[in-house]
Formats: sequence, structure tokens, C-alpha cells
Amino acid sequence: MSLAALIFDVDGTLAETEEAHREAFNDTFAEAGLGWHWSRADYTRLLRTTGGKERMARHREEIGASGPTDAEIAALHKRKTARYGEILAAGGLALRPGVADLIETARASGLRLAVATTTNRPNVDALCAACWGRPAGEVFEVIAAGDEVAAKKPAPDVFLLALERLGLPASACLAFEDSRNGLASALAASLACVVTPSLYTARERFEGAALTLPSLEGLTPDALPQVPAAAQ
Repeated sequence: MSLAALIFDVDGTLAETEEAHREAFNDTFAEAGLGWHWSRADYTRLLRTTGGKERMARHREEIGASGPTDAEIAALHKRKTARYGEILAAGGLALRPGVADLIETARASGLRLAVATTTNRPNVDALCAACWGRPAGEVFEVIAAGDEVAAKKPAPDVFLLALERLGLPASACLAFEDSRNGLASALAASLACVVTPSLYTARERFEGAALTLPSLEGLTPDALPQVPAAAQ
């Protein structure tokens, strides 16, 4: 089956957002008087756990303290999501090289566009507003977010939800990811996947990727149908 749709991860794939996320977490922790502060090294390690609430629970376990309850973590995460939106709205976030061009030319060539992300829908909206100046629903036809599925990446759930909403088989779609967890999720959903490692995932290994590139710069829709066959 010929290529019909592109399915993008968000954080690290569309834009280098993780520093903004880390800032939002730390601002939220300080505001709550929690006494937590995540360094870059901390956050690099914690990113192996997908999902913001899950990350906070993991940190609570690592430090061996009682810490906030699960209900309090959920409330903290809600405030963190709002703070992340404020940070992005203040400006300074840019799409990674090649992302805007690929999405524009893919749409012009008739390819459908979707998102499959571990982050929640408000964060997708905030990124699209900051980088495109448009609602997420005007950039992507389908958005499948982490708060809509039972299991987050590396489970395949969010990619399977995107495929369901597109009404397409995996063989007609190509995924784009930046992390090992994301690649594992795409592969588990039977999707071929292009990986562009981000600042926080540059040292990870990406066996099974159809293609691993430093960025999407110069990648055109005409080249995409050959990507699944170009396994490395």
C-alpha cells in the first residue's frame, strides 16, 4: 500500500521542548514548596519514564520519601501543564529543522497528518500555537494524546489510536520519533519509523528504525515512500 499519512511524536520530534518542560516542572515544584528541583541530568534519567505524572511518581520512589500523594501529583501536573503553556506563549520555541517544510509539502502532496504523543492535548495545543500560530486541529487532522490511552509509550496504544482515527493500516503510514521509547512504541504498532534524535536522546540506540537522521531538513515527500524499505 502506498504511503497515505505521517504520524508525528511531539516533544523532541517537532521541537526541542524538554527544557521548557523541565522549567515548568521546577517552577511548579518551587511554587508548591515541594523542595524538588530537577537538573538536566535528573531529567535525562527521568525521561526514560514516559508521562509527566509517572515521572513525578518515579522521582518520589527514587528519593525514598513519602512526597506528594498520587492525587497531589495529579494536581501538580495540572499546574505544570498550565505553566508550560505560559512558557511557550512567551516565545522562543522553534520547530526543529525541516519539520515545517516537511509538513507543508506533505500536506500539499495529499498526505494526511497526525500526532501520536505521550504528552497531553493542552501541550500539543500550546506547541502549535507557539510554533504555527494556529490551533493544533488546523495543523494535524488527527491528534492522539497520552491522556487518552491506558498505556503510554513504549506501549503501542497511542499509535494504534492514531491509526484507528485515521482509518488506515500501519502499512500506509510512517511514524516520526526522537526517542528509543517512541521507536519501540511505533514498532509495536507495526509502523515504520524515522528517528531524529533530540538533545535529550542523542545517546540512545535506535535499532529497528527505518532511517535515523540528525533532523528532517531536506527530507521531501517524494523520498518518503522509499523510507520503510531503507532499514538500517
